[in-house]
Amino acid sequence: MNLYLMRHANAGVARDNHELDAKRALIKEGKEQCMLMAQALSALKVQVDVIVSSPLKRAMQTAQFVATEMGIESRIEVNEALSLNGDYAGFQKMLTEYAEKGYEGVLAVGHNPNLFQFLGRMITGNGGAAIRMRKASIVRVDLAHRPPILRWLIDARMARLLLTSSVKGSRSKSGRK
Repeated sequence: MNLYLMRHANAGVARDNHELDAKRALIKEGKEQCMLMAQALSALKVQVDVIVSSPLKRAMQTAQFVATEMGIESRIEVNEALSLNGDYAGFQKMLTEYAEKGYEGVLAVGHNPNLFQFLGRMITGNGGAAIRMRKASIVRVDLAHRPPILRWLIDARMARLLLTSSVKGSRSKSGRK
């Protein structure tokens, strides 16, 4: 199974009140990040069987915008393991359930610090890896290997650079005959 972990897109400044913070929506930049990352996933020919999200509004919106842009019509599933209070045992249980259902590509949208802690623990066994996940970053982890293998990590800045450079072409016009 390929696991795609995605940190929610930009939702502005965090609020001190936890109830208000849970309802924080994506800002314009966050919505643009979602569209960009969905285009990058499509360009990489990523196959997603299921999208699962934290129940918080900013993660749900990220999942929905990416799904819509990629043409994925299935319902976004919600799992507490991806919430701010999620723990590694719950995360592992969630992955086991999706593997047992036969899913080959799972896109999970959540929050830091949980995501990079889960990622570090998956690929090292003890959480010894420190991996920075900016807003809207996506990482691909190949779970078919033991330990799982980190295949790539792409953030919105890199996706924008790659997508704009691929449109322009690989050589300058002066170099063409």
